Amino acid sequence: MNHSTLEPSPWIVRWSHLLAPGASVLDVACGSGRHMRWFAERGHPTTGVDRSPEAVASAAPFGQTVLADIESGPWPFAGQGFGGVIVTNYLWRPRMADIVAAVAAGGVLLYETFAAGNETVGKPSRPDFLLQPGELLAACAGLRVVAYEDGFLAAPDRFVQRVAAVRPPDSCASTPSRHPLQPR
Repeated sequence: MNHSTLEPSPWIVRWSHLLAPGASVLDVACGSGRHMRWFAERGHPTTGVDRSPEAVASAAPFGQTVLADIESGPWPFAGQGFGGVIVTNYLWRPRMADIVAAVAAGGVLLYETFAAGNETVGKPSRPDFLLQPGELLAACAGLRVVAYEDGFLAAPDRFVQRVAAVRPPDSCASTPSRHPLQPR
């Protein structure tokens, strides 16, 4: 997968309709800002974080950017909530709880990254960077999982886990929240 392009992940595109109109978006390990661009073009204020100065410079036209090494430094969004939190092709287990906590009430987590098995087809191949079976689901405890996949994708060959999950709203509505499986 060429991460230098600005084409958003099909998983992110597929489930982006779950975000409320105008909801703020946090793109974790944003790279060149392909997902920031996708959401900014749809009227969402975006924030991206990455440890690469080049990546942050590339993503800057699409919203606010934060240069931070979230693996060895503090989480720059402590106490903040976002209407959408986007993560693709990134895994740092010690930050998983912070990432999930950044999803505001009624907000959406869209997460897609490499899974165990990927070591048989290419990089990443270190277990540190590969989700174990069910690991992403376990990280989403407390969120309502709308969609989840764990399997193999071809062209390019890779093993992935991906989830679309919603944090329940603070209010206790008498009718259940509706999370459409397709855009309206």
